[in-house]
Amino acid sequence: MPKTKLGKLVNEGKITSISQVLESRLPLREPEIVDMLLPDMADEVADVKMVQRMTDSGRRVRFAITCVVGNRDGIVGVGRAKGREVGPAIRRAIQDAKLNIIEIRRGCGSWQCGCLTPHTLPFRVEGRSGSVILSLRPAPRGVGLAVGNVAKRVMELAGINDAWGFTSGHSKTTLNFTYAAFNALKQTVSYRVTSEQLDRLKIRSGTGKIHVVESEPEAALQAGQQTEAGR
Repeated sequence: MPKTKLGKLVNEGKITSISQVLESRLPLREPEIVDMLLPDMADEVADVKMVQRMTDSGRRVRFAITCVVGNRDGIVGVGRAKGREVGPAIRRAIQDAKLNIIEIRRGCGSWQCGCLTPHTLPFRVEGRSGSVILSLRPAPRGVGLAVGNVAKRVMELAGINDAWGFTSGHSKTTLNFTYAAFNALKQTVSYRVTSEQLDRLKIRSGTGKIHVVESEPEAALQAGQQTEAGR
């Protein structure tokens, strides 16, 4: 049962995609909305911290969980929750990540690549969290994610296949490293781009099927094979 205005619009069928949810500017306060519009959303635990506190009654232990969610196609979110037990804290962290999802931009921003598919970042971005500064740059197709394992989880769930990463600061702090990667991907939608850049770099926002553009020799070869088959 929807409890917010946004939930009622989704339940009535007036909003049918996560892009419309983010464009509506209405607060996203129900994780069921994301479950309904993105049923293939994947999640992963990025960090588990145990916090102990001494009280008059004894030692109390709590867990701080950081989770990352994404559909591996342009949507990603990071959430954090605390609790006395690990299982309930993970569930709350996943729900918090779904309420903090963003829609990123992807493209073919590397000058070394001409595949014209949105497999990497459209331009250089930088994210900061605490002492960690993460700079992400576009990479040609086939390079993979040349970044740390923590940032790699966030980028894989976001749908980035190739990128160069340069890190400074205390990157062993998993929490700051995760949010630095998330803030860097958030910068892809904050920059203004022209229509010429959208077409040249093949920039695409959010989800969508990747269309691989065939080169002219391959297209001519296939056309010749079809002609011979017709004869």
